[in-house]
Amino acid sequence: MVKPIKLQAPYLVFVGNETNPTFAKTGLGIVQWRPELCLGQLRLSENSIDLGIADLTLEQALDAGVKSLIIGVASIGGGVADEWIDTLAEAASHGIDIIAGVHKSLNDVPRLREAANISGSALINVRIPPEDLPVGKGVKRTGKRILMVGTDCAVGKKYTALALEKDMKKMGLNADFRASGQTGIMIAGLGIPIDAVVSDFVSGAAELLSPDNTDDHWDIIEGQGGIFHPGYSAVSMGLLVGSQPDAFIVCHEANRATMVGWDEFKLPSIGEVIERTVLIGQVTNPEIKCVGICVNTSRIKPEDREDYLAGLSSKYGLPAVDPIINGTEPIIHSLN
Repeated sequence: MVKPIKLQAPYLVFVGNETNPTFAKTGLGIVQWRPELCLGQLRLSENSIDLGIADLTLEQALDAGVKSLIIGVASIGGGVADEWIDTLAEAASHGIDIIAGVHKSLNDVPRLREAANISGSALINVRIPPEDLPVGKGVKRTGKRILMVGTDCAVGKKYTALALEKDMKKMGLNADFRASGQTGIMIAGLGIPIDAVVSDFVSGAAELLSPDNTDDHWDIIEGQGGIFHPGYSAVSMGLLVGSQPDAFIVCHEANRATMVGWDEFKLPSIGEVIERTVLIGQVTNPEIKCVGICVNTSRIKPEDREDYLAGLSSKYGLPAVDPIINGTEPIIHSLN
């Protein structure tokens, strides 16, 4: 049976020589959302960015029982930097799995491949999906599902899903985050990189990502792209159909007017996203409904946030929150 990518914890988060937080978002995200899985960070210089967890040498991490070294930074070009290889190869030689979301396959680095072959450690490229994924069947599955959809890319779908999982578990609900992108997979320790799947198998991969479960269980599915996006709508629609969500949340960034990188394309309204998501989602779940709106409000003044969200809530008849600032409890109550 085909299974999603699965990672072994605890983690040692590798920072290398990176000094720019922009290029360390993977490491920062893992530490923010899964601190209990992180033994510490491995920095190659004192000037490297600090993720806010303990500095460990490789020897200290081995003594502490580390299972995986996660490359928490992305170099320009998406490769494996030459100055990393000595450290990564040494870790692999001790049986530690090496995990990366960079574009270059770890298996294409001869020293890493040789070290892993000798020790039996795994070189895990989270951007490479499992082999032999099935075509979607569209058969109704047990359990409940909520999907994040966006007015555009990079509007907070992953962070909304993680905030929702945190709040639902705090309220005693049975819920799990289901990762569909490389950073999400490294945070969750499990998932499928949906945007790397051959198009015929996207819906099947989504079904595999969120299998049958108990009646009280919610799968919180990380969204990808946007169904109005000229470049990424295909993966968004395949994920939507395969996820068969009972509910969805529209994610948006306040004051964004056009699609990032596609400035000639106007952002769809939240209402347009709701309408089209329901229309497409009904292919596999006739009961699909929108249960809330989550907004990244960082581009509006703090004193205007409450009125802005209240206006959206009034306009669409749905709870509207900034999930990081306000939490998602109003949306969770709307699931009942």
